[in-house]
Amino acid sequence: MRHISPRTARRRVVGSLAAALLCAAGLAAPAAARDTGSANDTSGARDTGSRSTAERPATSGAKLPDDLALTPPMGFNNWNSTHCRAEFDEAMVKGIADIFVEKGLKEAGYQYVNLDDCWALPERDANGELVPDPKRFPNGIKGVADYVHAKGLKLGIYTSAGTKTCSDIGFPGALGHEVSDAQQFADWGVDYLKYDNCNNQGVDAKKRYNTMRDALKATGRPIVYSICEWGENKPWEWAADVGHLWRTTGDISDNWSSMLSIMKQNLPLAQHAGPGHWNDPDMLEVGNGGMTDTEYRTHFSMWSIMASPLLIGSDLRKATPETFEIIGNKEVIAVDQDPLGRQGEVLSSEGGRWVVAKEMKDGSRTVALFNETGTAQSIATSAKAVGLPDADGYTLRDLWQHKSYNTAGKISATVPAHGTVLLRVAADGKWAKNPPAVELGLDGAPLVEAGKPQKLTSKVTNLGRTPAQKVSATFAGPSGWRIKATSPSTASALGTGKSLSTSWSVTAPQGAAPGAYDLTLKTVYRSPAGTRAESVLPLTAHVVVAPPAGESAVSDLPWMSTVNGWGPVEKNTSNGESQAGDGNPLTIGGVVYAKGLGVHADSAVEYYTGGSCEKVTAQVGVDDEKDPKGTVTFEIWADGKKAASTGVLTNADAAKGLSADVTGAQVVRLVVTDGADGRDSDHADWAEPVLSC
Repeated sequence: MRHISPRTARRRVVGSLAAALLCAAGLAAPAAARDTGSANDTSGARDTGSRSTAERPATSGAKLPDDLALTPPMGFNNWNSTHCRAEFDEAMVKGIADIFVEKGLKEAGYQYVNLDDCWALPERDANGELVPDPKRFPNGIKGVADYVHAKGLKLGIYTSAGTKTCSDIGFPGALGHEVSDAQQFADWGVDYLKYDNCNNQGVDAKKRYNTMRDALKATGRPIVYSICEWGENKPWEWAADVGHLWRTTGDISDNWSSMLSIMKQNLPLAQHAGPGHWNDPDMLEVGNGGMTDTEYRTHFSMWSIMASPLLIGSDLRKATPETFEIIGNKEVIAVDQDPLGRQGEVLSSEGGRWVVAKEMKDGSRTVALFNETGTAQSIATSAKAVGLPDADGYTLRDLWQHKSYNTAGKISATVPAHGTVLLRVAADGKWAKNPPAVELGLDGAPLVEAGKPQKLTSKVTNLGRTPAQKVSATFAGPSGWRIKATSPSTASALGTGKSLSTSWSVTAPQGAAPGAYDLTLKTVYRSPAGTRAESVLPLTAHVVVAPPAGESAVSDLPWMSTVNGWGPVEKNTSNGESQAGDGNPLTIGGVVYAKGLGVHADSAVEYYTGGSCEKVTAQVGVDDEKDPKGTVTFEIWADGKKAASTGVLTNADAAKGLSADVTGAQVVRLVVTDGADGRDSDHADWAEPVLSC
């Protein structure tokens, strides 16, 4: 049982054909058969390597044409939205091609319409050739390719470097059939091949992927070659002469924890990316519904600054306007498609506040200020730190707001929870025509008990070289909330680095239900030339309930927020599978526990403690429902500081007691991380957790 996507549940099937079969196919006998691992098992992706391109090991055969994929491929792949369901068919593929043209996605740079698994019949024909499923594709793959090509687009296809593909149905793989399959793809007019890793019989990965490379080259047709071996064999170290892109991680899932984990694995590999050879952290989940629009903007921003392939994974026939707005943002796409081909590099990541910078061909820098945490955070860097030359001022372009400002050199923003501010900064001499940039922030966590006023302080800070004039701040909340300024909320002018601080009294209505509520902080100001400018900061306030005095079972208390690596956090049962309520009794080392939380790494569950509690205790461990691959670390955090940790635990460990002093903390967070070997099978139990207040 795998827990990232339906495909990961199938990748354990490796097969056990005899060595003679492989020899008959012209391949060397395999090494001892081994488990290829889950797409969620990314142990091989954690060592980023330190060798330059010149030091990469040589590969056999001839390199594919080097004029393909000079920028990261952009397009669509059906897998994330349809898997093998019946809705994956010719009509869908043609519909996506139509939408690419009608919605301006082709114009924005999307060109590949890619088929994933399940397009073929389960058996080859009498001549050993692949047969498209006539029910799904009544006009064959060539008919679909002709339709796509007529739109000025390109067609991609899928198979596996094994005896079968990854589907549990078992469609034919290309191992031993590389030459004939490659020629079929070329004859059909295929422009892109995704080559997976299932049922590989233990044959050396480099041999398998080189063999298909040579077969593709022999066809004479330009075909972009996507190596999908999940980062198991560190392809970033050897695949630049084999394919045009290579997966660096396991499969992505449509949730925050999965996207974040994959992003963190891909970021350290920047040195290996460049024109014609790209790190691939898997397809986009934007629009599939498992994340918020803020999180999807982060997803798209970070994939773009990482120079990742942008393959849409949602069914565009059902997409919302917000989805089209995200995937169609040409200014963000331009970051991904910059011809210099640099992958953004991490400058800092302290406390979940990330700064990632990417050098652009025109000399500018794209800067992502990414907030991993669950509350708004101020994240800052400088023009000098991102590699720009000294200048009197700089132009700062917000790529999501589509607005330009000037800055004296500081690059800073208060970033909403799970959000990303994506900026393009240049020392271009044109900065003075733009209004000054300001940072709008809030001191104090917006945690409000119903009916009780909470004091919060906003701050408007001028980052610009020119003054901000006629500055005013406003604060608004839902209907029935009382928000009142208790100190001046206007200023005639703010010079460079100067701030307007305003105190606010914020009161939620008596009887307001616990939960999250939207607040909006806004400032309006003018440039010296009189140009009106504004900045808006969306915030989340939590109506909270103080825990009762004495000892309480944590699973009986309302949580503020949860993040989970697979499915929802479960109360008093194990994590189970992807649906709510599908868990089993909490069981660690054969001992069953009545109360607790069932989670899956990476996870975090936050509780309001209001400064009135002293201690958290629990019995923790990997749930017995999973196999020995489960490895996790349990942590207790108090107001953003780690208060206790277990170290790595496995299925072989009995439940371990964990306690932490949380005296005076406003918020306590129960965290589970993976054991540094990927998140496969990481079902973790907080058994009998107790909060003492």
